[in-house]
Amino acid sequence: MDRERTLTTWAPPFLSVLRIVAGLIFLAHGTQKMLGFPATERVVEFLSLSWIAGAIELVCGAALVLGFQTRAAAFLSSGLMAFAYWIAHAPRDFFPVNNGGDAAILYCFVFLYIVFAGPGPWSVDAAFQRKSGGSHAP
Repeated sequence: MDRERTLTTWAPPFLSVLRIVAGLIFLAHGTQKMLGFPATERVVEFLSLSWIAGAIELVCGAALVLGFQTRAAAFLSSGLMAFAYWIAHAPRDFFPVNNGGDAAILYCFVFLYIVFAGPGPWSVDAAFQRKSGGSHAP
C-alpha cells in the first residue's frame, strides 16, 4: 500500500517527463525536416505536406518541451499524427507494424492523453497558473 502511494505521488512529475521526452523526439522530426538537423538526404519541398508537418512538429514540439500552451500543442500534434497515419502509413498495409505507422499511432495517443491530463507540474503553463494564484492541477 505504501509503495502504491509513493508511485501515485510521482505521477504528476512523470506526466511532465512523458511530455518533455515526447516533445523532444517530436521536435527532432521537425528540426530534421525544417533545419536539416540531424542530417538527412531527404529534402522537404517548401509548402508541401511534409514541410507543413515539419513546421507543426517544430513549433508544437518546442511548446510541448516547455509545457507552453500544452493542451493546444498536444491537440494539434495528435491530429497531425492521426492524419499522417491515414495518409502516409495505412495505405501501405493494414497492420501498423508492417506499414511503419506504429510510432504515429503512439504519438497520436500520447498527445491525446496530454490534451486531457494537462502539462504536469514542470511546465510554463503550471508556472503561470501558480503565479496567477490558480491551481496547477489539470
